[in-house]
Amino acid sequence: MKCMYCGHTESRVVDSRPTDEGSAIRRRRECEKCGRRFTTYEKVDSVTLLVIKKDKRREPFDAEKIRRGLVKACEKRPVPLAEIDRLVREIETTAYNSLEQEIATTQIGEMVMDGLKRLDEVSYIRFASVHRQFRDIQSFMQELNELLLENAAAK
Repeated sequence: MKCMYCGHTESRVVDSRPTDEGSAIRRRRECEKCGRRFTTYEKVDSVTLLVIKKDKRREPFDAEKIRRGLVKACEKRPVPLAEIDRLVREIETTAYNSLEQEIATTQIGEMVMDGLKRLDEVSYIRFASVHRQFRDIQSFMQELNELLLENAAAK
C-alpha cells in the first residue's frame, strides 16, 4: 500500500477490524519510511451479473427468483428447504464463478433442472414442463422416457 504522505510503497498493518457490519475491513497502517500512520479500507469487489431474458432484456441476477421457482416445483414433495437453499447457493456460485458478466435464463434453467433431477424427479418434471414449455403430450412423454432411460442406465 502506497503511503499517502511520502509515497513509499512499504507499510505494515498495525490494526485490523471489521466495519460496515462485516462488509469491509478497516486497517491502520504505518509507513516503513516516514513512520506516519494512515487508514485503508478493504471491501469485496462485487461483480454485477446480468441475466439475459428470452426477450433479450437484461436484469440483475436474483437468487431469490431461483429459490421461488424451486419451492414451487417442490411443492407437496418431500424435499427439505435446506436442500433447496443448498441448490440455490450452488447455482449462484456456479453463475458467479463463470467469470462472465451475463448469463442466459436458459443456462440457469438447465442448472436448476440438473439439480432437481438429483433431488426429486417429480419436481424435475414439474420444472422442466414450464422451462422447456412442452407444447403437447408427445414432447412431455419424450422427456419422461429420457428420464426413465437415465435411471435404467444408472442402475
